[in-house]
Amino acid sequence: MTTSITLAGLAVGLLVAWANLRAWWRGGRAPKDLLPFTEGFVLGAMSTVCAGLLGWAASGLAGGATTSGDTVTAGLTGASAGTAIPRGSMGTLTSEGAVMVVLLTAGVVLAWKVAPKADKRRIFGGVVVGVVLCATAGIASALDWLPETFNIAGDYLRNAASGAGIL
Repeated sequence: MTTSITLAGLAVGLLVAWANLRAWWRGGRAPKDLLPFTEGFVLGAMSTVCAGLLGWAASGLAGGATTSGDTVTAGLTGASAGTAIPRGSMGTLTSEGAVMVVLLTAGVVLAWKVAPKADKRRIFGGVVVGVVLCATAGIASALDWLPETFNIAGDYLRNAASGAGIL
């Protein structure tokens, strides 16, 4: 992903996170209620390390958050949104990790198709938050273990399918 985020764009992501997490906090705090947001967040975060269609979509979402945040900030305050926050990267995917991202994407799409309207909003909100936050250097470096986790899971899958054992 090549899109940079301004502070106002980051604020958009944080507002979406707040809207989702506030509803969960006030609604009983059951861990299962975070699943739609979390699966969207992980997909959004992993999209930032992809170069194909997912990376393109992540760049578009990050650009949209930045443009809308900058516009609202300038309109409400008359001040500019400032310069871009340093862009970060969580790392790279191996071919095995990429297959795991494809499986994640398919799982999120299937969950989306059967989800009620409120959960669809939570999934999309999670994607937006994952993309926006992981476009920043600080959050990307804090989550640099995530792509490696997908790479390792893909290795396990390949080894199990090859009959080489899990380890």
